[in-house]
Amino acid sequence: MLAIELISDVIPPVRTSATIQQVIDRMAEFKVRHLPIVNEDQFLGLVSEDDLVEPADYTMPVGSVFLSLVNPYVLESQHIYDVIRLFYEQQLSVVPVLDIKKNYLGLISLNTMNEYFAKITSVAEPGGIIVLEIGNRNNSLSHMAQIVESDNAQVLSSYIRSFPDSTRLEVTLKVNKQDISGIVASFLRYNYTVKSTFNFTPVDDDSMNRYDSFMNYLNI
Repeated sequence: MLAIELISDVIPPVRTSATIQQVIDRMAEFKVRHLPIVNEDQFLGLVSEDDLVEPADYTMPVGSVFLSLVNPYVLESQHIYDVIRLFYEQQLSVVPVLDIKKNYLGLISLNTMNEYFAKITSVAEPGGIIVLEIGNRNNSLSHMAQIVESDNAQVLSSYIRSFPDSTRLEVTLKVNKQDISGIVASFLRYNYTVKSTFNFTPVDDDSMNRYDSFMNYLNI
């Protein structure tokens, strides 16, 4: 996914001639903390609500305000991960998207980013969630996928969380099956540490009994 695929023109940019009060009103209207300043197609910068605190005269043009953010944009051909990084590093509510000539194309809002993240992580799809704790030398997503698929299920999404000064990793798997007792049992059989499970709905009481029996057997 590239940045150009997520741009929107729902939130219009402001011109340098817009007053500070007009910019503040537009931020309030669209519930954002930043707005791009654009004359014609030329991107001039991203104004933050923090930049608008100092001026005493709110009838001043926004073009006269000092902009504190440095290079707060992505190019249309950049990967969506670059967009996420910019949102995170500069704590933005919108990210402007430019073409190779630095002309303004549109912006990506935090709401759009949240919707995209929800889609790629399959949060709306029914299924169970398994959180594993592994060492970084045992990080084989293909092996984890094989374990899931051996129970006639599929991995819908996954992500890895690392910890500072540690070789420990936390792997979260979303699978397209809510009765994950068999999958969990398989992970335990392969000596994976199952840290937690979520959205776990057994198909029937018998499957839950079999899972409990297996867990009791492992604890003997």
